[in-house]
Amino acid sequence: MPTNDELMDEGSAALAVGDLEEAVKYFRQVVEQDPQFLDGWHALGMAFYKLDRYVEAIEAGTRAAQIDPNNQFVWSSLSLAYNANKQKAEAEAAGAKARIISWGGKVKLDENSSGSDSASHTN
Repeated sequence: MPTNDELMDEGSAALAVGDLEEAVKYFRQVVEQDPQFLDGWHALGMAFYKLDRYVEAIEAGTRAAQIDPNNQFVWSSLSLAYNANKQKAEAEAAGAKARIISWGGKVKLDENSSGSDSASHTN
């Protein structure tokens, strides 16, 4: 069985040459093999984003945010996907969370939530 790093390398190589469907295949393998692997969810979301599959990009990004709600890149990527999916309020909320984190703040996901609109700023 290939390691997460090997699958990520293959997915990244496919992404680099523009073979987005192949990249999705590898990144899906990573998250199926290790559902808590943040980089796999983030990469899968970005591959979906590049394929204009914004709902799937948001779903993958949301999984990444559940794993690490204080990852600036996750919220920035989610903001891009929400914006592309014409979900302006969600895009702005995700972008605000990325800024809070970049300023050294923390965000916390609501326990009953699966998305960015329930995160709140904490000190």
